[in-house]
Amino acid sequence: MWNAYAEAHPEAVAASPGYTVDHFGDSKWLADELLSLVIDGRKRATAEMVAEFLACGDEVPRIGSHWIACDGEGNPRIIIRSTELRIGPFTSADAAFAADEGEDDGTLASWQHEHRRYFTRVSAASGRQWSEDDEIIFERFAVTWPPEHAD
Repeated sequence: MWNAYAEAHPEAVAASPGYTVDHFGDSKWLADELLSLVIDGRKRATAEMVAEFLACGDEVPRIGSHWIACDGEGNPRIIIRSTELRIGPFTSADAAFAADEGEDDGTLASWQHEHRRYFTRVSAASGRQWSEDDEIIFERFAVTWPPEHAD
């Protein structure tokens, strides 16, 4: 998948030659659910705690970085590229970001409810206690590969 993308988009790869291979969420079910929203074009943003990147030994994304998003079984499905990044506390999410995440009913209230649950669960699994003051990476992205799913 990466080689085909690199051949079709050599400048994008030259600008950011590395990539991450991962999935959305913290379960097979959630990975498939969120990936489906991305493929359908409804989801063009995601949020993750800085602490989670560090705990996994992953680099924090940067503008232009690539991510091969896998399904819940670990199969690569799409390549996304970061187009906008911001770090801030949980309370700095706004209605526009919640809508771009495309989850649930797309409202800020729904985003807050579900992400409180998610961040609490993921932190507990890593032996941490989550706080609304923890740094979160708010990322907007574009789907760049394969062509039938690209923005």
